[in-house]
Amino acid sequence: MNQHYRDTRKIDPSRGATLADGSPNDQDRMEIGPTQLAFSEWAAAGLELPDLPTMRAFRHKRLVDRLNERDYGGVLMFDPLNIRYATDSTNMQLWNTHNPFRACLVCADGHMVLWDYKNAPFLSEFNNLVKERLSGASMFYFSVGDGIDENADAFSVQVTEIMRAHAGGNTRLAVDKIMLRGAKALEARGFELMDGEEVTEKARAIKGPDEIKAMRCASLACEDACYAMEAFARDNIPNGNVSEDDVWAVLHAENIKRGGEWIETRLLATGPRTNPWFQECGPRIIQNNEIVAFDTDLVGAYGICIDISRTWWIGDKNPRQDMIDAMNHGIEHIQTNMEMLKPGVTIPELVANGHKLDSQYQKQKYSCMMHGVGLCDEWPHVGYPDHDDSHRFDYPLEAGMTLCVEALVSPEGGDFSIKLEDQVLITEDGYENLTKYPFDPALTGN
Repeated sequence: MNQHYRDTRKIDPSRGATLADGSPNDQDRMEIGPTQLAFSEWAAAGLELPDLPTMRAFRHKRLVDRLNERDYGGVLMFDPLNIRYATDSTNMQLWNTHNPFRACLVCADGHMVLWDYKNAPFLSEFNNLVKERLSGASMFYFSVGDGIDENADAFSVQVTEIMRAHAGGNTRLAVDKIMLRGAKALEARGFELMDGEEVTEKARAIKGPDEIKAMRCASLACEDACYAMEAFARDNIPNGNVSEDDVWAVLHAENIKRGGEWIETRLLATGPRTNPWFQECGPRIIQNNEIVAFDTDLVGAYGICIDISRTWWIGDKNPRQDMIDAMNHGIEHIQTNMEMLKPGVTIPELVANGHKLDSQYQKQKYSCMMHGVGLCDEWPHVGYPDHDDSHRFDYPLEAGMTLCVEALVSPEGGDFSIKLEDQVLITEDGYENLTKYPFDPALTGN
């Protein structure tokens, strides 16, 4: 009886106390994690799972090393994704983006403290790198009303005591997204506030071996979700009465089924709504023989962002030749730009030497040629020459960076756009395209 009870509470009854990724083999575990469906798909694909304790230790070291390189006493983080990076814990992530009730302080000696919701300190107990769990980081009006100054002062006292014990008197404190009164309270206690986003973005830019394994797993899960969305679209759009929202909802559902977390945007559009790009999906009924284009912006398994784009032709007729030409031009664009990727190449060199879109697509091209990716879209940003801000990103690529390579082929005044995007890893001698999802053969003319 008891043995049966224990087995039914395991994610994988064939395993012992832990899964292959080092997480508890327990369906009641605290951390968000992949589902049985995701594990089975990864096993079928022969993917090696990340070791999560090792991944967490790598991230922690990245933060501590960046602090010591800059001679900062610590980094105080309010951004939920920075907190996820530091602690690998979550708590109402989307709500937390506009109600910052969590904070995390990593000191230069490695001591890490997490302020969480007052009734939920247990949410990070799986991670022994978190040494203290406190509450009281809320300094937004909804939560504390006219007591913001009181809360900010109390919070600053806690930070001061921790920094005094673990920063060796160093009062240079990096902060990412603190509320105004909180920043003033810290400055009143003698802290020199530094740019925390620069610290965290540079730390997050290089992925360790287990982060790369996690990204491979998340990528497969995302693409399996995209296959389900495509199957739904192809089976139902020709019959009528299917909306953009109906198609997009499949991606959300399939992401959740695999232990994914959320999708950052609603970037799916169809037919003439694809031009200009950036109209988000809505109730429009998709017609037979139309383009469907989307950008996943998906925060998936292990909290990893998989940001890929594809454009499909759905119908019983062939797409127009100008659509096929645009599709092939977009493929040429991202594949040519990928060929530049290797360690040591600088972002200004990428900007200067990238593939140039035809003149009819110039005005409505995408906002960037490439961008970093990890837990979300991340540093660096690689622009186009006519909006060249590469002096702000004058750094070389390094092995372990992951980038999304973009193409928006959108004729000015046209009735369609082609959106394409692949996610790639910078290797020791070049790059690896992590995206395996095929281009629609109808739009490539094959």
